[in-house]
Amino acid sequence: MIRPEPAFEAPWHAQVFALTVHLNESGQFSWGDWAARLGATLRRHGLSRDLNGGEDYFAAWLETLEDLLAERGMAEAGDVSALRDAWEATYLRTPHGAPVRLDDAPG
Repeated sequence: MIRPEPAFEAPWHAQVFALTVHLNESGQFSWGDWAARLGATLRRHGLSRDLNGGEDYFAAWLETLEDLLAERGMAEAGDVSALRDAWEATYLRTPHGAPVRLDDAPG
């Protein structure tokens, strides 16, 4: 049996995609607005080539979502940055294969 390749390279890619779709479907922004914003981020990053949905694409996707949420007052930029830093510190000290638990983060 041939196994299909996963649709996303990393779990967080799927999670940020699903969150974006949910926010769109709940009326927080139109998909056209989203696409224009993501396109602008990709151009700013110099990512004009065809992208395969890898790390550089989803880094731009996440940046676009964070900017949109901050602009709409749904998440403060400083809070998002602090949460991202906490996740990074937590996953860097989590043993390989163990679940990353943000509630274990210092502070």
